[in-house]
Amino acid sequence: MDVMEVLMNLGIRFSSLAFSLRPWDVLDILIIAYLVYRLLLLVRRTNSSRLIKGVGVLVVALWLSSGRLLALNFLLNRVVDLGILALLILFQPEIRRGLEQVGSSKLPILQWFSKPQVDRQTLEEAISETVSACGDMSKSRTGALIVFERHNQLDEQLRSGTKLDAEVSSELLKNIFFVKAPMHDGAALIRDGRVLGAGCMLPLSRNVNLSRDLGMRHRAGIGMSEHSDAVVVLVSEETGSISVAVGGMLKRHLMTETLEQLLRNELLPQQEEDDESGKKRKGLKGLLSKEKKDGESTDE
Repeated sequence: MDVMEVLMNLGIRFSSLAFSLRPWDVLDILIIAYLVYRLLLLVRRTNSSRLIKGVGVLVVALWLSSGRLLALNFLLNRVVDLGILALLILFQPEIRRGLEQVGSSKLPILQWFSKPQVDRQTLEEAISETVSACGDMSKSRTGALIVFERHNQLDEQLRSGTKLDAEVSSELLKNIFFVKAPMHDGAALIRDGRVLGAGCMLPLSRNVNLSRDLGMRHRAGIGMSEHSDAVVVLVSEETGSISVAVGGMLKRHLMTETLEQLLRNELLPQQEEDDESGKKRKGLKGLLSKEKKDGESTDE
């Protein structure tokens, strides 16, 4: 009976607490829960669990020394003050990426500050020329790294390479990534359907769970997709395999038909869904599932 009484008392307290909650309280709880969830994802992604444990030990030591060990408490307080600044420096890339994702979100109020959409025909021609070039480079096993900029401006990466301003063409891309060309080691950056730069340096991925088969080119492509909303197309120099990186995820061993459909889905302005678009999406899923059954090969 004692256990039953305790459970009943707990039930009464929880029910009274639930009825006393206001809509703003619920919103407050949801925001805190989301922030904690994002923090846990950040810890898992950056493999910083040991750092979090160290911070926890420091906080516990600070609490235990409060009012008792005055000298130790004073020292720990100074360490905490400096530690907050150190954490901001250590997690600067993650904080910046999070703010960029918030800025590139689809909230209506943020849409007012976004750049106008590019002409659909220009993007379709750029996609078609890129797919044609990737098909030829895949056959000749020519390594390539092509970045399609979306909402996030990639001016920093553009400054690291050679500035261009040319229409996207299959011959231009193949010349850029020709083995003996001076800009073949970097990435080509495409903005608004035009090639704005080549030989650009991209940030490497910090994901420690990536396959060891992936070389520097693929790690740079994944890293660029992690730091921005860009769509990155890669061609392996070792196998000729075509891949696409979006949002930190790499889709490998793609055929040119699948590549074209992926680029169209990611880059072209969204229109009203109809039966035809639904059939295209089903066809794309079929192509991807078919390619996943193919034997795995090592990429550069």
